[in-house]
Amino acid sequence: MSNWLDQLPEAATAYLGGRKPDEVECIVADLAGVARGKAMPASKFATQARFYLPNSIFLQTITGDWADIPGQAFTEPDMILTPDFTTATAAPWTADLTLQVIHDISDQAGNPVSIAPRNVLKRVVGLYNARGWKPIVAPEMEFFLVARNTNPAEPVEAPIGRSGRKAAARQAYSMSAVDEYGPVIDDIYDFAEAQGLEIDGILQEGGAGQVELNLRHGDPVRLADEIFFFKRLIREAALRHDCYATFMAKPIEDEPGSAMHIHHSVVETVTGRNIFSEPDGGESPAFMHFIAGLQTHMPSVVALLAPYVNSYRRYVPDFAAPINLEWGRDNRTTGLRVPVAEPEARRVENRLAGMDCNPYLGIAASLACGYLGLIEGAQPKPEYKGDAYSGDESIPRNVSEALDLFGASPSMRSVLGEEFCAVYESVKTLEYKEFLQVISPWEREHLLLNV
Repeated sequence: MSNWLDQLPEAATAYLGGRKPDEVECIVADLAGVARGKAMPASKFATQARFYLPNSIFLQTITGDWADIPGQAFTEPDMILTPDFTTATAAPWTADLTLQVIHDISDQAGNPVSIAPRNVLKRVVGLYNARGWKPIVAPEMEFFLVARNTNPAEPVEAPIGRSGRKAAARQAYSMSAVDEYGPVIDDIYDFAEAQGLEIDGILQEGGAGQVELNLRHGDPVRLADEIFFFKRLIREAALRHDCYATFMAKPIEDEPGSAMHIHHSVVETVTGRNIFSEPDGGESPAFMHFIAGLQTHMPSVVALLAPYVNSYRRYVPDFAAPINLEWGRDNRTTGLRVPVAEPEARRVENRLAGMDCNPYLGIAASLACGYLGLIEGAQPKPEYKGDAYSGDESIPRNVSEALDLFGASPSMRSVLGEEFCAVYESVKTLEYKEFLQVISPWEREHLLLNV
């Protein structure tokens, strides 16, 4: 790999500015979306065409325990990691000159490892491509900046802004509110520019210290890579200013949760035509089929869109999060929203996914639902007009319910891959069992002496 520097994207080359990098981080995203891998001197990286990691990194729970692959012995075989140089980007917060490179993952026979989240998304995109379609996504990222929380037993609090006061809630779209933590935002912009990541916009959301970051539309795998990178850079920017950035779905009581809204459209690979629009500009049958797929199949993948016990605290009426899968035009109370757009930009927004989900798996799950809708040709329920919070709740309310639905959907398991689904279910079941062993402050306060 002596010529590997010649394969770098423009932004990475510009960051180096003719200098030789000191270190390279060889990384992949695990089931939780956490960066795993190896860091090594750039001189050593240049001499190796591949690297190795055990498959157990995809069997690890968020607490660090390990689940089993159903029906297989736990032997931890090595996977082969090959650098995808199109993803090479700076790590601008480091003291030395460091690059990050996402790696492709295959087994020792050269086959894509089916339980790797990035490969799951590639699999779903491949199903679209095989039919002459190209899925397009535009994600929105919501997150909180919070005061340092070094004691998990203490509640999370909003950070202190430049005014000396805690960040205020109920200040959506306020410019002065987002200016309260301007230095963090400035570093986010600077880090993103150094990494060649484009930000479409940043705004204050409804929660105290809650920020929304919008990304431009594009290829699903590339956008998932960018969210993976953004989560890390945003955390690093916050730490520089004595606060935390959290992507937890519901970190603060009585505040809104954080979503990863996903805007979807599909274009013909050859012509680039948006299949959601007719030549006269009207809505196409394919548009309705896609929405029907989301309505029909989304309950079976809520386990991927809301992966933790905390995720379900976000689904609360009137807190800017859906409680059902109704759809509506320009209606933010519905789980599926059709934004105002020109025919060539016609799209549907999935508002169900939480920001705590793995971006590869969240986007893959949403695309899988739309794909099944296109194949099945079904029709959605009638458009919901009015306040959808007054409707019935129609999504799973906890991890156990979501996993039951996930395990009972053969069509979804076929699209996402049977081995991946079995591993994901095993990991999440173990996480839930671990959670059930924890006794909460609420239980001690209200049950210890009263029941």
